[in-house]
Amino acid sequence: MSEDSGEKIPDTVEEQVNTPTINTIEDEVDIDVLQNIPVTLSAEVGRTVMKIKDILQLSEGSIVELDRIAGESIDVLVNNTAVARAEVVVVNERYGIRLTQVLDAADRLRKL
Repeated sequence: MSEDSGEKIPDTVEEQVNTPTINTIEDEVDIDVLQNIPVTLSAEVGRTVMKIKDILQLSEGSIVELDRIAGESIDVLVNNTAVARAEVVVVNERYGIRLTQVLDAADRLRKL
């Protein structure tokens, strides 16, 4: 670069153009920090749509039919975003899930 009265003057067109650098997320975010962020993982058995008047009539023993067939895989959600499919299992007298399919990372990112 040439110098004229202490001010730097670019010698080439490349030096004249202020091209922003595009960084990847890996460059900008420390993965260790991300790994310690708490998220909510939930397993969704099914859903249904109900009118408020029908919800108000629910009582102990009421049965609500869901949109899934018995034995069908359930959705595994992280912060309300589907990330996998699973089956329900029992582990030490508690419910658990066994992942049967993990959604592709690109698919998960598209749903965010």
